[in-house]
Amino acid sequence: MHQENKNRETKKVNQNIKPLNTKRNEKGNLEISGVDLVELAKTYKTPLYVMDEVTLRQMAQDYKDAFSKYEKTRILFASKALMTKSIAKIFSNFGFGFDVVSMGEIYTLLSSGIGLSKVSFNGNNKSIEEIEYAIDNNIDHFSVDNFLELKLINDSAKKKNKVQKIHLRITPGIECHTHEYIKTGQIDSKFGFDLPKVDSALELILKEYKNLNLVGLHAHIGSQIFEKDVYSDEISVLLKEIKRLNDKFNINLNEINIGGGLGVTYVEEDNPYSVFDIADTVIKSIKDNCAKLNLEYPLLYIEPGRSLVCSSGFSLYTIGSIKTIEGIRKYVAIDGGMADNPRPSMYQAKYSAEIANNKKNAKKETLTIAGKFCESGDILIKDIELDEAKQGDILCVYDTGAYCYSMSSNYNRILKPAMVLINQGKVDTIIKRQTLEQLIENDVLLDRLK
Repeated sequence: MHQENKNRETKKVNQNIKPLNTKRNEKGNLEISGVDLVELAKTYKTPLYVMDEVTLRQMAQDYKDAFSKYEKTRILFASKALMTKSIAKIFSNFGFGFDVVSMGEIYTLLSSGIGLSKVSFNGNNKSIEEIEYAIDNNIDHFSVDNFLELKLINDSAKKKNKVQKIHLRITPGIECHTHEYIKTGQIDSKFGFDLPKVDSALELILKEYKNLNLVGLHAHIGSQIFEKDVYSDEISVLLKEIKRLNDKFNINLNEINIGGGLGVTYVEEDNPYSVFDIADTVIKSIKDNCAKLNLEYPLLYIEPGRSLVCSSGFSLYTIGSIKTIEGIRKYVAIDGGMADNPRPSMYQAKYSAEIANNKKNAKKETLTIAGKFCESGDILIKDIELDEAKQGDILCVYDTGAYCYSMSSNYNRILKPAMVLINQGKVDTIIKRQTLEQLIENDVLLDRLK
């Protein structure tokens, strides 16, 4: 797949499995950004989420550089991938906006001193409370997903004497070769207006919903995408639809949001295009389609999530029990698993890993990395070749910056891990490890049961 990528001398960040500056130090331990991972695990305990700031900033810079050729670009970080106050502040300082899908994500931004002037509110079932909270805090625009939402936003804006900017999210009918659960652009999707229903939405906006200001269209075609032509297809659909709507309704839609979805390299066989490849494809498609359709260049929104944070993140675990089934499999259990990384259990996600301890001259063996949770399906990595493992070793699992913390849980009432940010030998906690007291703070023991 994409042989030209494999021939490049220098891979870009989203094409790397490991963070930048990963090496074995003089002790033989894994080291990233000047931090010894074995010592890091001792100090901050495991399981531990780790984000490398150097890699994170380089990926953000790659996006800025890649799309700098198209001046009318706004980059929105897809917050669902990893929303913490410090991570949000880093991206805000790069000039990025945010794609949010909940009141909690909005609150995190506001609590970080980040306003909503560069924020798009996405999602297929926004509550009245969420809509009013966003409008009260001056959200830039909503990406509207359905007819009910059109009414709810209009009613809320009218009540507050505001005119609210919106995009319409459409389903472009484009399918990517990715997992069924992370496809979003095909016709059979819970997201967006089907194309035959867009005219009905426009008629409502123009005739009845006077507190809505429709300025553009939004589409999203999936996640972990290893193709680039699908972006050309998506842009073609969006711009043709804008041309048709502008002509039919005598309006001037001039914004498009193409979502995100750029793939990253979890395992060696993954071979995504770089953000520079995708940017070239996107920009060329916009210019070609606008020339054909006699349209002005639109304001372009992109929503990278996974590709911005995944490669900079990794997780550290301590190896515990080991079980060998002769002729079948060797299980190595870690002190985490499906509660801190549910992706393998949910949709068979694959990961790369390495034992962080000095393993010079250790023999290789095929291992299955099992979690500690009370589920047979709690398998983090199946049949991976690693150095011979022993109890107490530290396992480093790469590319956990996206969707691991965001999707984590307290299953089996196990505490959520801490997260640290490393940068050239410096370590800072950006999420504290959950305590037992915090675990039960919302529990209520009824007086009549005491």
